[in-house]
Amino acid sequence: MKKRSKKLAVLVSACLLTVAGGATAWSADAKAGKATYDKLCVSCHGADGKGNPAMAKMMGAKELNIVDKETTAKKDDVLIKVIVEGAGKMPASGKNLNKQEQTDVLSYMRSLAK
Repeated sequence: MKKRSKKLAVLVSACLLTVAGGATAWSADAKAGKATYDKLCVSCHGADGKGNPAMAKMMGAKELNIVDKETTAKKDDVLIKVIVEGAGKMPASGKNLNKQEQTDVLSYMRSLAK
């Protein structure tokens, strides 16, 4: 009986961690994030998230592809920080966005990778 209880406890814990980890994704709205993405991000990152080739040529930036495995593997908080504070040649475009708008943009960005 003890083995069964331990297995159940592990299963319940795993489920709770999954739910907690997905809370940001559930509260974010990719459709709302698209409007902000189109306004602030599309000129460099492209409509498909793979990067605007003309902008990449001009800036010499390979980081414009936001749907590649390296970028999509990053945690939400890391990507939100980049959205808000900028990184490298990317300006701090998201500093005027509220938390919900930031998570919406991230949600839309992640939807491009699917």
